[in-house]
Amino acid sequence: MTNSGIEALKGTWDYVDSENLDEFMKELGVGWAMRMAAKGAKPRLIISENNGKWNIKSESTFKTVSYDFTPGIEFNEVTPDGREVTTIINFEGNKWENVTIDKSGKKSLVTRYVDDKGQQIIDMECGSVKARRWYKRAE
Repeated sequence: MTNSGIEALKGTWDYVDSENLDEFMKELGVGWAMRMAAKGAKPRLIISENNGKWNIKSESTFKTVSYDFTPGIEFNEVTPDGREVTTIINFEGNKWENVTIDKSGKKSLVTRYVDDKGQQIIDMECGSVKARRWYKRAE
């Protein structure tokens, strides 16, 4: 696929690995049982766009979630672990920056991009905790 920049994120992606995910979820306030379930999940991501409205769907044996958004427009969502949050997603160059704030004011930043190996990288940050997930394009 010859897409570059943000367009390169479109498509279907399979989970490869993660780093420090449990600590990140703990910092968000996610409970133990939900963290254990999430650690075992190997989600498939499907990212699409139609006339400026984007959709991201995460499918796993644990849970399937999907949401629509328009870049730059704030929206409310319920996260897979049940937290009610306000989210805004902006596209900055070749990166997708997702800022989420929960009802207690806790803020997280999730940045998605495709690296030079063609993998989707998801960098996550909450407080001083950083984590990362890797995905490969589905075949």
